[in-house]
Amino acid sequence: MANQARNAAPDFDQYLIDIRRHLHQYPELSNEEFETTAAIRRWLEEAGVRIADYGLATGVIAEIGKPAGEGPLIAIRADIDALPIQEETGLPFASRIEGKMHACGHDFHTASIIGAAVLLKQREHELNGTVRFLFQPAEEKAQGALKVIESGALNGVQAVFGMHNKPNLPVGVVGVKEGPLMAAADGFIVEVDGVGTHAAVPEAGNDPVVTAAHIVTALQSIVSRNVGTLQSAVVSVTKLNSGTTWNVVPDKAVLEGTIRTFEEDVRQKVLARFEEVVLGVASAFGTTARVRWIQGPPPVYNDKQLAVVAEEAAERAGLTAIVPVPSPAGEDFSFYQKQVPGVFVFMGTAGPQEWHHPAFDLDERALPLSAGYFTELALLALEQLKEPAAGRISQ
Repeated sequence: MANQARNAAPDFDQYLIDIRRHLHQYPELSNEEFETTAAIRRWLEEAGVRIADYGLATGVIAEIGKPAGEGPLIAIRADIDALPIQEETGLPFASRIEGKMHACGHDFHTASIIGAAVLLKQREHELNGTVRFLFQPAEEKAQGALKVIESGALNGVQAVFGMHNKPNLPVGVVGVKEGPLMAAADGFIVEVDGVGTHAAVPEAGNDPVVTAAHIVTALQSIVSRNVGTLQSAVVSVTKLNSGTTWNVVPDKAVLEGTIRTFEEDVRQKVLARFEEVVLGVASAFGTTARVRWIQGPPPVYNDKQLAVVAEEAAERAGLTAIVPVPSPAGEDFSFYQKQVPGVFVFMGTAGPQEWHHPAFDLDERALPLSAGYFTELALLALEQLKEPAAGRISQ
């Protein structure tokens, strides 16, 4: 399927489409991407791309360019996992795996970056350094980037680049923005302990449902009264469980939800204030409460100088660069940016539905454009890193 000639543009376009559709038909969930890993490895080896062994159970690390230590080193990341969603697209290449679907477009990311690897392999003689490809597992669980970092695959990397498809941007448009682009995504579980009793005699107990209701209301004051007017945060309680029947006051209530923030200082302020509000309201009602955090990725925060390079690469690739609206969704690419400077971009794919929708799809004409973009971005970034004094990136 993927062994056809790659020199002519129509053949290369179909090559990427075939890869994407194969991945789409055989999705695998986070940390289960064994067949996906084998397929990526096979496609890369067929293109002559060398595989680097970092001991990952799933995921592939590959390199193109000079041997390690000879020239600058950059990394390009693609995520490879799918979601536990039943597909409803009706496409001829729809998922063949019940209850699993590439509903976030990671099949597009993987095919695009394989395409960039193929193109860069053909131009390997032009590289003054090394491009390391991170085909990363488990993005949907915000675990994969940390595993890659722990493996040592980010060691020596001077700049890291990645993307997410964007259904509401046209094909041919790439969203490039310095600073915050995607949100920190923290989850919470709040357990409120009261004293159960018969519903007809509530004074004999201490109702945790009433406490929980007041906590939900009080939490909404955090954004309106503790976050600056030019800053942004979202606090959403999405689940409240308590009780088993209509005539008994229960002894426990459990709230769950998520907090989204775009800046680390705002994130820390909101998390701290959240605990203060929860514990304070619980105390005021004579109950007790505990907060358990489901720590998500930090904000995706793009390096200013690298954003300039990413924008210039769009021009070289014949794409239109715009400043996109930030997304409150989370992305574990941000863990890489905690280690080295990086830029994450939005690639226009003109899809009918947003991420994680069972009818999610995208315009496959964006595949070769994305591959071409990351090819130009890699070449330009290595050029800039070669001459830091004259360029925009400092080593």
